[in-house]
Amino acid sequence: MRGYYFITDSGLSLAGNLPDVRGAVSACVDIVQYREKSGDTGALYDEALRLAEICRGTVTKFIVNDRIDIALAVNADGVHLGQSDMPYDAARKILGADKIIGITVHSVDEAVKAEREGADYLGVSPIFSTSTKKDAGIPAGLKLIADVKSVCKIPVVAIGGIDLSNAPEVIAAGADMVCAISAVITKPDVAAEIKRFQKLFL
Repeated sequence: MRGYYFITDSGLSLAGNLPDVRGAVSACVDIVQYREKSGDTGALYDEALRLAEICRGTVTKFIVNDRIDIALAVNADGVHLGQSDMPYDAARKILGADKIIGITVHSVDEAVKAEREGADYLGVSPIFSTSTKKDAGIPAGLKLIADVKSVCKIPVVAIGGIDLSNAPEVIAAGADMVCAISAVITKPDVAAEIKRFQKLFL
C-alpha cells in the first residue's frame, strides 16, 4: 500500500461518487473507501454495488467505511472502522480472514492495539485541521505519524487537512499513503489531481 488513498464524500464532490471513483481507478489508487454517513441502507447498498463494480478487476481495492453488512452484501474487499465502530475481533469473525480491515487511530496506544489485534493498516488522523469530518478531533500533527511508524510495521494512511502544499512533509514523516479529500474531489479532473499526489511518492 503506497500512494494516494481515496475516500468518497458525496457532500463535497463536484461530480458525484461514481465519476469520482472512476477517476480514482483510472489513476490506479490502491484503495477506494466508500464513506457515506447518511441515506437509507437500500440506497447505500445500490451505490456501493455500483462502486464495487467499477473497482472490480482493477488494481484498486474497494472497502466500505463502518458498514460491515454492506461490505459483505456487495463483496467488498474489506472495511474501515473507527474507534467507536464494531471492535476488530467481532468484525474479523463476520468478514473472515481474507478481507481487509483498516482502523482509524488517534494515538500510539491505539495504533499498537490495532496492529496487535490484526489490523491490515492504520488510518492516522487528523493530521491537520479538517472540515470534511465533523467529529475528527484535535489535529495530531506530523509527530504522531513518526511515532506510530517507529513502533508499528503495518502501513500508515495519513488523513485530515492534507493538500499538495503539506503532503511532502506528511510523506517525509513516514506516511505510506495520504488522503486529501477536498483537495481532489472538489476539482474538475479527479484523476489528474490524484496523479499529482501519486507523483510525490516516486
